[in-house]
This record gives sequence, structure tokens and C-alpha cells, in this order.
Amino acid sequence: MFKKILIANRGEIAVRVIRACHEMGIAAVAVYSDVDRAALHVRTADEAYPIGAPAAAESYLNISKILDVAARSGAQAIHPGYGFLSENARFARACVEAGVKFIGPTAQAMNAMGSKTQARQAMERAGVPIVPGTSRGLESIEQAEQVASRIGYPVMLKAAAGGGGKGMRLVQAPQDLKSALEGARSEAERSFGDGEVYIEKAIINPRHIEMQVLADEHGNTVYLGERECSLQRRHQKVVEEAPSPIVDPAMRSRMGEVAVRVARAAGYTNAGTVEFLVDQDKNFYFLEMNTRLQVEHPVTELITGLDLVHLQIRIAAGERLPFTQEDMKIRGHAIECRVYAEDPDNNYFPSPGKITLLLQPSGPGIRRDSGMYEGWTVPMDYDPLLAKLIGYGTDREQAISRLTRALNEYFVGGIKTNIALFRRILRHPDFLAAKLDTGFLDRMLKQNADLQAESGKDESAVEVAAIAAGMFAVLGSAAAGAGERASGDGAAPSSPKAVSKWKSAAQQEAVR
Repeated sequence: MFKKILIANRGEIAVRVIRACHEMGIAAVAVYSDVDRAALHVRTADEAYPIGAPAAAESYLNISKILDVAARSGAQAIHPGYGFLSENARFARACVEAGVKFIGPTAQAMNAMGSKTQARQAMERAGVPIVPGTSRGLESIEQAEQVASRIGYPVMLKAAAGGGGKGMRLVQAPQDLKSALEGARSEAERSFGDGEVYIEKAIINPRHIEMQVLADEHGNTVYLGERECSLQRRHQKVVEEAPSPIVDPAMRSRMGEVAVRVARAAGYTNAGTVEFLVDQDKNFYFLEMNTRLQVEHPVTELITGLDLVHLQIRIAAGERLPFTQEDMKIRGHAIECRVYAEDPDNNYFPSPGKITLLLQPSGPGIRRDSGMYEGWTVPMDYDPLLAKLIGYGTDREQAISRLTRALNEYFVGGIKTNIALFRRILRHPDFLAAKLDTGFLDRMLKQNADLQAESGKDESAVEVAAIAAGMFAVLGSAAAGAGERASGDGAAPSSPKAVSKWKSAAQQEAVR
């Protein structure tokens, strides 16, 4: 087993991996950019090394700097987390050349699944169901027109090297195809340095369901159940849950077997995720494979009782999977909310700044994976993900009720967050009825905007009461305890009048 691991990431995922290392008796090495000097992952690690300016290209994406820290610190392995270099085959190869174990798949497996067109070709050969379309980049508008005519409109144009909705266009009619293809190619070139675009049939109102797989380096591959990831905004996941409300044991077995076939076809090892689109008749089609740990991995951990980061490390250390497919059991239900520093009233624009007050929920069935603390300044240089709040219960209803309660206890002062959005989602009738698809959130937000325009009221104001109630409950009890301990030096409110004034200030902060 490794004695020291470098975590080539930041934020909540770096903290998550550091904690796993400590649980396994492994020393954890953090790296940080200039703006992250006071970040939580730096404070949590055993050692921390600066790697440059805030720009990711000069720090978290700089392979030579990260490998230099690995050499200086004596780290035997590197965990990339997600994002940054986690799916960079060149980085995985450089780790091998430097004599450092990369905790993830091989560079060859990444290359096999990194291009969506190459992945489609491989899946065709493996007999995996794929959405009708091309498995190579379009060479001309004439070819695009011929394929679109054959598979039928609407169609979807996608960047071969894409992700996060970049280089993607939905085309409803033939007259829109040419301009959409030009736009998709241009955006793909800007975003990925690769203008290759392919075409596939657009599945109307699909569900996005993914299957977690694990493969050791001895030929053993298993699937750990599915996650429902249909709640998305601009092709980015917002809420995830496991298991999917529409997947029964027979469908889970079929999807899982296909996911294992995908992993084996790619020569895959370590943790990975096979993503599917599911139509209204429950037909599922291979979408892509994410060759890393997913943001939403906690929901799978909660329903399986497994620790995926522990298993990643053990697999990388050469250990065999300690269980077989027959050992896998799913228990209960888990739902995750991605908490972002963003302003819902300003088109969800990032909201960096200092966290002036932080009230975090806890209690039965609640898990928080967080990279923030009170007094920390959220930088504007990176993805605005702050934390993940997960609710777990014996069934979906209990998971929703626990998560709703926790959201009403959650408050982040000084910056804007999307916490109020989750309260609206969790009480929406279609969400409660599990009537989900990838267009759900866009429809809900439009409906909210229309209602707000009609009433002339700001819906966010409705959330203030819930926020204040949760804050007052926490602040009130904290103030009472502080009052008992106070020694008259003004360190905490020690009278009913002072507590009332403190609560008033907190309410103003909530309204702000």
C-alpha cells in the first residue's frame, strides 16, 4: 500500500480524497495556486506545496509542476480527483514515466474513450447499443444532410472531443443544419482544439442515467448500480439520485452488463462511469464513458455501503476487488445537490467573495462533502462548486424529506448560492412523482420566471422565511449557549436584547 499520495486537485474533491487517505493511514500531499493558499484542502493535508499563479494552466493543469512536487514530497501515487487533469492521457502517461502511480485508468483506456467518435466505433464493434448516427466526424454539409434525412429530425450535433455542452447543437429542421454545423465546429475548435463534429438522432425528453463500474488490474469488473442524472441546466448536472426511480432489477442487470462490456472493450481499470440516454420506452443507448471519479459518486457510496475512493486507491496499489457482482446489494435511496457559488438572479453568474456566515446542516441521513469554511474567500478563477449536500433514506420519500429539512438549515452568507433552487426542485410535483427528463429543469425555471412576471413578485423573497427560520434555530441555540459561557467581554450575546439584535442582523444578511 502507498505511504504518501499527492492530490492533484482542489476544493471539495481534494478534501474528500485527503480524508480517505487519512482513514487508510496514508499521508496526503496538497498542491495549491496562489489564490488557494488558505483553502480547506491545504489546511487538511499533511503537506502542501505552491504550484503557481491562479490561472489553471499555470497551476492545476501544469503537469511538470505537479510531478515536481510529487518528486520533492516523495509521493508514490497521484489522485487526480475530477476535472483538471483527471482525464488527461498525457498526464497519466507522464506519471508512469516519472515512476508515480496514477490512480485511475491507463492512458490507453483514456484515449479509447476520450474521443466520442472513437468510443462509438469501439462500442459498435462490441455490440453495445448506440444512438443512430455517425461514428466518425462529418466531412461536409452534404454528408450531414444525407445522414439527417436518413435518421430523421430532430438531430443533435456533438463535438467528438466535447463535454459540458460545448460544441453541441440541437437541430429541428433541415434549413437550420448548415448554420448549426458551422457553429458547433467553431465552438468545438475554441473549446477543445478539435473541430470534429458528428451527428446523431436526438432523443426527445430522454433521461440521463449512468452506471458506476469498478475494474481491478486482475481482470475483474463489476457494476455498482445506476444514478439518475436527468436534472441538468445547460447540459450540466445539478441534482443526482441513486437508484433511478424508473430502473427495475431486470433493467439494472441489462444496463450493468452492457456497462461492464464497455469497460472491458476499453481495457478499463479503476473507477469509471458509463453514461446512457434512456427514451420514453426505457430503451437505453450508450452515450459516453467518463474515465474518472464522478462528482456524484457519494450517492452510489450511500446505497452500496462502499467507499469508492478507498477502492480506487486499493486497485491502484494492485489489490483485487474484495467482492464479486453477486455480492452487490442496493439499499435505500440517496439524492445529491450540487451547491454552487452563483447568482440565480443574474443568470447563474459565478458569485465569488468572502463567506461571512456559514450554517451547515447535519442530522440523520445527511452527508456534506464541502470545500468551504466561514471566513474563506471563494476565488473567481475556478468552477464555482462549493459543496455537495446528500440526503439518504430507506426510500425516496424519506431521502427527499431529509434533504428538504437540511436545505432549510443551510445558509451561506456573503455570497450568492443556488440553495434556494433545490428547495423549489424538491417540492415540485413532477420531481416528487419522479417524472424526470433532461428538459425538466429548464421547463421549471421558465415556469417560475413566467409566474414571477405575472405576479410581479420576486420568488427568492419567498425563500427568506425558510432561511431565517433555519438560521434562527441554529443561532438562537448557539447564542443561548454562548450567553451562559460569556464572561462579560462582549465575545457573544449574553442577554435577550443582544440575542434579538443578533437575530435581526442575521435576518438582514439572509434578505441581502
